[in-house]
Amino acid sequence: MTLKTLMMGSAAFAVAATGAFAQDSQTTESPVAGEPMTDELVISSWGGAYQESQRKAYTDPYQEMNPEVTITWDESSAEAVAKLRAMNEAGNLSWDLVDVTAADAMRLCDEGLAMEVDINEIAAPAPDGTSAEDDFTEDMLVSDCFIPQIAYSYTFGYRTDVSEWNGETPSQICDVFDLERFPGQRSLEKRPLNNLEWALMCDGVPQEDVYDVLETDEGQDQAFAKLDTIKDQTVWWSAGADTPQLLADGEVVMGSTYNGRLFSLIAEQDQPVAMMWDAQAYDLDGWIIPTGLEEEALNRVKDFLWFATDTQRLADQAKYISYGPARQSSAPLVGQHAELGIDMAPHMPTNPENASNAFVINYEWWADYRDDLDAKFQSWLAQ
Repeated sequence: MTLKTLMMGSAAFAVAATGAFAQDSQTTESPVAGEPMTDELVISSWGGAYQESQRKAYTDPYQEMNPEVTITWDESSAEAVAKLRAMNEAGNLSWDLVDVTAADAMRLCDEGLAMEVDINEIAAPAPDGTSAEDDFTEDMLVSDCFIPQIAYSYTFGYRTDVSEWNGETPSQICDVFDLERFPGQRSLEKRPLNNLEWALMCDGVPQEDVYDVLETDEGQDQAFAKLDTIKDQTVWWSAGADTPQLLADGEVVMGSTYNGRLFSLIAEQDQPVAMMWDAQAYDLDGWIIPTGLEEEALNRVKDFLWFATDTQRLADQAKYISYGPARQSSAPLVGQHAELGIDMAPHMPTNPENASNAFVINYEWWADYRDDLDAKFQSWLAQ
């Protein structure tokens, strides 16, 4: 995934028509229509504002078309790799469909825990007949098991009413490490991803060299040493809802989370919080199908995905949360927030004003190094 690819989506948002939902021009039958299917679907996702956007854009309209289907949500996607490994060992698969990051999709695919798919058999073509494969583009199709949904970013929110800051506001990623100018508790995710990259950038490593440095023991030690400088002023979060709640309660003055969570906090809840876009970390999110599903369950999953990943549905999700849809054909259909009536383009991570110093997470690198660095990170936290 290149920054140029993500920025292409931003241009489409900038010229998108505003107002009501576009005409629903695409509701074609899936390739498994008419085949025997279960009437239950268990989906693992991330909870919060993101899962709510999926419910409004995907599952509610799907159930309106298929009222016999019961959909159960699980909010454990942050632990998807570990949980699917455990389910596989126990021979007890309890999920039908799982929302994961690109790096986790790669790991699950490599381990045989996610099913390889032909994207053109899983996802409908665009309304103009463009195949799903070409509509998503190869930069989105990062794994044979990955079915893309969105581009999003990890970034920082900060309180706008901190008197100790004497009227200053953080604007650069390294302000997170500046306890003198910006005193107060921070919140960071309880995992190495992004934290190690930001630490190295703020210890003088050029952005383009971060992963080369991080491959070495010395580079990892350098990153942890930088994190040591704010460790005792950090609250560690595990769920995407944590930082928004900590900011809203005033328990932290700045913290990292998904940009869509901060959008909800700022635009929907009207909290005294602002977004710091500098060094936002781009990533991809999408579906994987666990291996081992019975045929009728797999047919239901395929039928749902055909609907939920089409051009209109991905555009609809972007009207509830500020994540860019993975399809090129979806972007022109996004304009205003479906409920607030505000223009969504300025809130997208790919908006040019927000993307001047963004970096794209190297999810292939993390797929290779994640287990080792997870263990090292947890050991560092316990020290």
